[in-house]
Order: sequence, then structure tokens, then C-alpha cells
Amino acid sequence: MTIATINPATGTTEHEFNPHSPDEVQARLGRASAAFAALASTGYDQRAEWMRASAAVLDAEADELAAMITTEMGKPIAASRGEVAKCAKAMRFYADTAERFLADQPLDEPGAVGATRAYTRWQPLGVVLAVMPWNYPLWQVIRFAAPALMAGNTGVLKHASNVPQSALYLDTLFERGGFPSGSFSTLLIGSREVAAVIEDPRIVAVTLTGSEPAGRSVAATAAAQIKRSVLELGGSDPFVVLPSADLDAAIATAVSARTANNGQSCIAGKRFIVHEDVYDRFAAGFAAAMAALRVGDPMDEATQVGPLATASGVAELAELVDDALGKGAVALTGGAPLDRPGWFYPPTVITGITAQMRLYREEAFGPVASLYKVDGIDAAIALANATDFGLSSAVWTNDPVEQERLARDLEAGAVFINGMTVSYPELPFGGIKNSGYGRELAADGIREFCNLKTVWVA
Repeated sequence: MTIATINPATGTTEHEFNPHSPDEVQARLGRASAAFAALASTGYDQRAEWMRASAAVLDAEADELAAMITTEMGKPIAASRGEVAKCAKAMRFYADTAERFLADQPLDEPGAVGATRAYTRWQPLGVVLAVMPWNYPLWQVIRFAAPALMAGNTGVLKHASNVPQSALYLDTLFERGGFPSGSFSTLLIGSREVAAVIEDPRIVAVTLTGSEPAGRSVAATAAAQIKRSVLELGGSDPFVVLPSADLDAAIATAVSARTANNGQSCIAGKRFIVHEDVYDRFAAGFAAAMAALRVGDPMDEATQVGPLATASGVAELAELVDDALGKGAVALTGGAPLDRPGWFYPPTVITGITAQMRLYREEAFGPVASLYKVDGIDAAIALANATDFGLSSAVWTNDPVEQERLARDLEAGAVFINGMTVSYPELPFGGIKNSGYGRELAADGIREFCNLKTVWVA
């Protein structure tokens, strides 16, 4: 197993790291367990003070953190700065709201259950394992860690092996903000060692963001131990455009939705389902805008699309596109890896996709858009739901009846109307079907790893 920073813009290995030994893993789990006893006994005001101090550390180090993210996984430097800022915002959000989200909830009529008082109380569970991906190397972790720590849990992180510098930065972040030593720490281990960590009695639950196979494996191990799990897996999100839409806004947003994070986002718009009345205009404008994007060095402020994070990511994306083109699909722009150092795949729009093509049913994790023409809202909904995934969706229509119909009938964890899917600290986030279960963010996210205790007083 290699734990290393390999710059995706050049393919050059910049740093290698030794994995933690079994003894070190045990020591870190022990510290996390001891820290839980200390952290759970503190009040919300104290935790909020530490959380805000940790957010201030991020703010102070934002420029160097952004450069680290871009070096490790290739997103444009402006996007990396935005990721750091988003993390700090989420940390302050939970510092401000945790006590309210987890406040005792009294029963309005306790006499109905023979009590003078009855209420529910949220309490932390213990040490939670987070298994996290490389595509948002700070944000994916913070959106778990901030609510978990504010609830009084402690956490250990198994990060993706290609973002070790991000993992090690997070290893000390919260302690630097004042949290008890061991409240949050990193395990530099390979994926084969994850099951043993889940099975450790000090781990009470696990959360994973990643691939569907990884989710199935983690969920099975957790279930065998009767431990709670939350999964945020892949997505093949529909982006539906109907005739009443603001077409210029829909096209501009479609480009952003498909190429954000170099196209490597679970909640990116991937399948663009357009009504036949506006299809030609949308297709021409969308393909032209995608072709005009500047691809290049992610450290260059002018770059709009950088490299994919891994060589295997380019190969997998190329296989999907080649399969479609070989079976009759057409590339309106792009369609093949760029011949240059690093792992670059250009913004691509594919049309003429049929059910016999892998691209019809598999997630394209890169800047490749699948474009479909439909003859009405019924066909749009049927095609949007014709996937094993159900993470999010976006719809473009100014017809209130259509908006309500799509919000009701699309099989997804979220529906964004006249906009693109974005994760906000204020909104619950998660999917259905093979996109996973459970929710992150908002009140639901902080409650996932708490015990809802019922209290009855005679």
C-alpha cells in the first residue's frame, strides 16, 4: 500500500508516508476513547469556544491549505480556497447551533403517558470512525467532524491514501483549537485494515463517503457488530430542463454543475435531460460553453478545469466514453484524454446514449456530461429515475405545477429547482437507493451519532 502525495498536474510523487503500525493504531484508538470521557463531560459553550478557535486556525492558514489541497488532488486553486472557507463556516455553524439542535424536547401532554414530566434527550455515543474520500479532502471530513465533536463524540479518520497531507493536517487541527488530546485523530492505514478498526469495541459507529463497493463492505462489517453506519456513496444526478426554464441560466449552471471540482463530485449534474422543444438550443450552448473552458495548471488562477486526481480515474472515465462512442454515441466536444503530462481529461458532452452503453447506468466521475432528449415531463421523470443511484437532482422550470411534480416524483435525497445541487451546513444532505442512507449536515447530521434517550418521570 502506498500513502503518498502524487501531484496530478505532473504525475510526480512529492511526498511518501509510512503507514501507522498496529501498535500506533491501538494507541490512537485508546486516546480517542479516553478523550470521549473528557469531551462528553464538557458543556456546549466550552466546545463551541474550541470549535471557533479551530475555525480560526483554518482561516489563518487558508492560503497554504489551499495550495496543499490543489497539490494533492488537482482542483483549481480558487476552488481549494473556497473549500477551506466552507469548512470554517460549517465549524462556526455547529458552534452556534449544536445546543439548540440537541436540546431536550418535552412531551406536551405527559399525563397521557402517566407522567408528570416526559422528554427526549440527545446524548453522544462515543468514538466514531470516518472513512473519507479524496475529492474534498477537508470538507468531507469537517462536515462530519464539526457536528460529531460539538455533540460530544470523538472521531478517528481513515482518509484516502492519496491525500495524506490533508489527513495529517486534520490530525492536529482540533487539538490546536483547544479540544482534549485525542478528540480527533488520523489513522494512516490501508483499506484492508478498516474492518478491524470497525470491529474494535472502542468504535461505536462509522460514517463513509465513497464508492458503492466500499459502502457495502463497511456497512456489512458495521452491521455484523450491530454498529450504526451512515453512507454517502455515488450519484448519477439528473439535471432536467423544461421549456419554461431560463435557458441561458440553465446552460451556465449546467457547465458549473458538471465541471465543479474537475467533475469529481458525487452531487454533480451528470445526466442532462432536456425537453425536445429547447434541446437544440441547450445542446449547442452547453457544448460551446464546455469547449471554451480553460483546462490547465490548477495553480494558475485562470484555470477553470484541472486534472483528475488519479491516473486510474482518467482510465476509468476513458473506458466509459470509449464504450459509448464505440456503440454509436457522439461527442459534441471532448471525448479523449489530453496528450500532456498529468492526468487531464477535457470537458466532454456525449449524446446519442442508449441503455446498452455503460455510460447510461454508471457514474462518470470526471467532466463528462451525458445529454438526453425527451418529449415531455413524464419521460423526463422516467429517465431521471432510471438509475440505481438517488443522491440529488436539479430541475429547471418556471411552471409551479411542474416544480411540484418534479419535487414529488424524482427519486433522490434532494431536488434543487432552478439551481445546481450544493451542500450547505443548513440543509440535510444524503441519498437513497444505492447512493446510501443517513444524513449529514443540519440538525439531522449532528443527531446521526447521538442516542435519543427517552426520560419518563412519575
